[in-house]
Amino acid sequence: MPLPKRKKSISKKNMRRAHDALTPPSLSTCPKCNERRLPHHACPHCGFYKGRLVIPKAAE
Repeated sequence: MPLPKRKKSISKKNMRRAHDALTPPSLSTCPKCNERRLPHHACPHCGFYKGRLVIPKAAE
């Protein structure tokens, strides 16, 4: 199996890892209840998606 001739320097290793940082998820506001939610997902608080109820809440 081929192996590298020289050890990668710390600088080169860090340059390679420059794009590996995690980014927080982008959130949008629900037009029904104004809570934060993931875009293109049903709102976990009120259960609405695109103006209609898709997750019915249990009777309280």
